[in-house]
Amino acid sequence: MLYQLHEWQRKLLNPLSAWAHATASIFSNPYSPLAYTPFSRRLAAGYDLLHRLGKHYEKPEFGLRTTLIDELEVEVDQQTVLSKPFCHLLHFRRVLPRGLAQHENDPAVLIFAPLSGHHATLLRDTVRALLPSCNVYLTDWVNARLVPLSQGPFHLDDYVEYCMEFVRLLGPKLHLISVCQPTVPVLGAVSLLSSANDPAVPLSMTMMGGPIDTRRNPTQVNALATRRPYEWFRDHVVFKVPSSYPGYLREVYPGFLQHAGFVAMNPDRHANSHWDYYLHLVKGDQDDAEGHRRFYDEYNAVIDLPAEYYLDTIRVVFQEHQLPRGCWYVRGQRVAPEDIRKVALFTIEGELDDISGSGQTQAALELCRAIPEGRKQHLTAMGVGHYGIFSGRRWRENIAPRIVEFIRAHNS
Repeated sequence: MLYQLHEWQRKLLNPLSAWAHATASIFSNPYSPLAYTPFSRRLAAGYDLLHRLGKHYEKPEFGLRTTLIDELEVEVDQQTVLSKPFCHLLHFRRVLPRGLAQHENDPAVLIFAPLSGHHATLLRDTVRALLPSCNVYLTDWVNARLVPLSQGPFHLDDYVEYCMEFVRLLGPKLHLISVCQPTVPVLGAVSLLSSANDPAVPLSMTMMGGPIDTRRNPTQVNALATRRPYEWFRDHVVFKVPSSYPGYLREVYPGFLQHAGFVAMNPDRHANSHWDYYLHLVKGDQDDAEGHRRFYDEYNAVIDLPAEYYLDTIRVVFQEHQLPRGCWYVRGQRVAPEDIRKVALFTIEGELDDISGSGQTQAALELCRAIPEGRKQHLTAMGVGHYGIFSGRRWRENIAPRIVEFIRAHNS
């Protein structure tokens, strides 16, 4: 019933948001006489803020149309390599001119985006920073409310099998980067491939801010997942998709609940951000205002998660810690990271990460004990929070170059 109530609320707010947007234009458009009345900027800013607080946020575009290689602008063509019911495998193909033909041999990198409530476009900056040096692929997860019930359920085991299928499709000379949540299924997939001596085993894995072992320095997110029993999550946060979507009657963990949880972690920060946005508009500081819009256009665009996958993750990753305890089975086969021998491993954590605590990702280095020490590496990014690991200035200037260097060092 909660999902239906949310939909009714959204439909009620849509006209209010549209009215606020139109009114903000009346008080800000240079061709409008009201734009030159006293307090017009304050009125326009207030209505604009009301519009953004009430609007429905759709999936943003990646917008990665060009990249810069050897100081030359190169066109980027976004292609769908493979479509699965719950995920599209994207390729950001660089259309290389004849003078840059040598870059055809740049390392192939598959980035696993999180399936944790936001669209894969959250990794836009991640892709942008790697495009000049790598041939980049990305998992683009489908909003579960858009997947018809006839496509069946999607469990954590299915996620692992998706990972294995993508690696086999693009391998064998492939490098993997997993950001946050997918570090666990990606490590599971590579473990199973290694146990089977599969020729598609990748050359390297870079794991960033992920919950490999959430017993280490548990965060508020980890505490939330363990404070209640598994049955509570099943009974209180899983709802059926309303009839207005293709996934009607599919059980999901709604994106709006995940979004509310993230906002509740730092309510003062978000309130101050919106107040600052209002002040930027009043002062006419359009650059800072546009930066706020870009961030919240992404942050507020959320997706529903398949209930089976969400509940599996709560139980396997956060409550029972099956991966670090060595008792995680996928389709009856034990996930054994100790079987990984040929894959180079780079773990990255943010000093200020309040979602994946210090040491949780680094635990992968100990689990993969058969990998030679010379093929293991760890980086703690100082002054960086969770999102700063894969987006922003420190990502572009400090972290991305280290990843590219690591990939090139293990590209054979």
